[in-house]
Amino acid sequence: MKGIGGSSGKFSAFFNLAMISVVAVVLWFILDAGKMLETAIPGSAPQGNAANGHSGVFNLADVISLHHPLSILILQILVIILASRMLGWIMSLIGQPTVIGEILAGIMLGPSLLGLYFPEATIFLFPETSIGNLQFLSQIGLILFMFIIGMELDIGVLKQRAGAAVFISNASIVVPFVLGVGLSYFLFEKFSLPGGRYVPFALFMGIAMSITAFPVLARIVQERGMTRTPLGITAITCAAVNDITAWGILALVVAIANASAISGALLTIFLSLVYVLVMLLIVRPLLGKVARKYTVRETISKMVVAIVLSIMLVSSYITEVIGIHALFGAFMAGVIIPDNVRFKQIMAEKLEDVSLVLLLPLFFVYTGLRTEIGLLNEPGLWLTALLVVAVGVTGKFAGTALASRMTGQSWKDSLLLGALMNTRGLIELVALNIGYDIGVLSPEIFTILVLMALVTTFMTGPAMALIYYFYPSADTDYTGKPVFRVLIAFGPPEAGGRLSSLAGNLFNRSRNNLKITALHLTPNTEISMKNAKLFEEEAFRKVHEVAAENGFDVKTIYRTAENVSQEIVKTARRGKFDLLIVGSSRPLLSQDETGGKARYFFDNARCNVGLFIDKGFVKPEKVLIITESGSEAWLYELAVRFNPQSTIDSACIIPPAVPVKGREVKALREVFLPDITDDFSAYDLIISTPDCFRDQRDAGAAWIDGKASVLLLGRKS
Repeated sequence: MKGIGGSSGKFSAFFNLAMISVVAVVLWFILDAGKMLETAIPGSAPQGNAANGHSGVFNLADVISLHHPLSILILQILVIILASRMLGWIMSLIGQPTVIGEILAGIMLGPSLLGLYFPEATIFLFPETSIGNLQFLSQIGLILFMFIIGMELDIGVLKQRAGAAVFISNASIVVPFVLGVGLSYFLFEKFSLPGGRYVPFALFMGIAMSITAFPVLARIVQERGMTRTPLGITAITCAAVNDITAWGILALVVAIANASAISGALLTIFLSLVYVLVMLLIVRPLLGKVARKYTVRETISKMVVAIVLSIMLVSSYITEVIGIHALFGAFMAGVIIPDNVRFKQIMAEKLEDVSLVLLLPLFFVYTGLRTEIGLLNEPGLWLTALLVVAVGVTGKFAGTALASRMTGQSWKDSLLLGALMNTRGLIELVALNIGYDIGVLSPEIFTILVLMALVTTFMTGPAMALIYYFYPSADTDYTGKPVFRVLIAFGPPEAGGRLSSLAGNLFNRSRNNLKITALHLTPNTEISMKNAKLFEEEAFRKVHEVAAENGFDVKTIYRTAENVSQEIVKTARRGKFDLLIVGSSRPLLSQDETGGKARYFFDNARCNVGLFIDKGFVKPEKVLIITESGSEAWLYELAVRFNPQSTIDSACIIPPAVPVKGREVKALREVFLPDITDDFSAYDLIISTPDCFRDQRDAGAAWIDGKASVLLLGRKS
């Protein structure tokens, strides 16, 4: 039967080849004969006519079309995404928001760097004829982005903490706004466009100084694990209020700038108020009914998505027509999406990746093509840039900090809030591009303000570090006796539950003054605030269940991080933890659980590290310590901290190839098993070291592949 099958397969292959060959020959004859018909068409040019520039000889340019608009656009998108991702990743490594890297990528691909040193590359990559396509795609990306930003605003939080937040937020707008308008008096003559009006210029300078980038601030708060702290909540609330107020002022400024007379501006303002009322009083309740009906992904059909996107586009169209810019309409459409968290989450997930990864970087590059740092070719211009940055930083920082202090905040929190509110980032660029498009800002002042946005956003992290240096946190864990701090870092919620059970039940809580902290990191730094809140609740669900069941407390830390392993090590260092416990995961190209990420933790953490190999762990009621030599005796010192309710046995295995049975057995704290056998199924947990584990695995020891979970402890001198 095997031979028959083989023969059948060979025949089938031969038949297919023969059929393809016959079809190819027939098609060639038909197509070749059809060419003769071309000469019968009046006015047709013969093949190889010099009029069309071809000689009939094969030409690679006839096949490869490098200058086709679609080819150029695809190449542009590819280069932009790669550059944005790479520089965003580099910025994350030095503790900066990824948006700074994306903005820098745009500037570097523009005339400030690539165009300056490689003009041919710029002409090839960004020809003049392609800029229009890039602009419109970037505007679509911005519309989607502003819609998402509107959805991220939690109106409920604003209502709960409106008092102090509104006061602080208004102060953080008014003070820099006044300073910006005052500065414009000295800059107008030099930096205004010919025929430009002073009032729109002054108002744009004021709004440029007073904007806070809500999404950038939210990312910083997430990455630093401040979402649940009073300071983090206050910062997010203030930024949200600032966002709404600033966009309202910006819409007003655009209306004044676009209107040729006061009557036109007043009409635009009136239409804007009517538009806002219609959105809040009519459209929002209708969307509320939709949101209550569609609460799961399964029920949200393409029709529902189409309705929501249509509302966004119609809103953008109306605001563009009445003269306050399409972006305000997209933002407003996001704000009126009902407070159904699940509905918002699903809609955001459908739009975020396309907007943030694909389309939004196009806006950064489009802004970068407009930003010519080479225009600042005089010392006076750089002094002006320095003055603008100083006024922007001082106004925002002082206004926020003083207002915060007046509401009863400590000086430390007030200064930290001032540093956070100084982040401008993307929203600043949006406002600047609007001013540039409507002819209010000249290229020179546009470049200066872009640099200000970069500098103020970049300095947020260092400013916070400096404040923490001068106002160090008090050790709230100190109770008069030594504290044993354990940090557990995990991914899946189930792993968090098992690690918390391990730490909470293995160590003697009453004796050690045990402090357990659970850390969960999300590798996606661009998730929305609402999604992050849902992810946080789900991540720590098992941790809280285990802690409540076993009667111990666990502090939780949730952050976003580009590099999860590095952030775990940084957290362990900052918190001065005594022990870091992580779950095991085999490297992609290896079977060694102690390699890869585990090796990184063992080598770089400044505390003891525990690698947990979970095999269905519940509680450490019966524990076995396995060592190879006297150099690992420190495990017994650590065992003093173990829970006295656990039965703990120790076996010293020398050499590793010899079975456990008959080896030296030591009693530990009056508890020992008289006869240790090769049956390790009775144990819930086996504790050893990475070196011992590797040696025992190579020797084929029975406990390596047994049913007991394994905790490998690495000591850090």
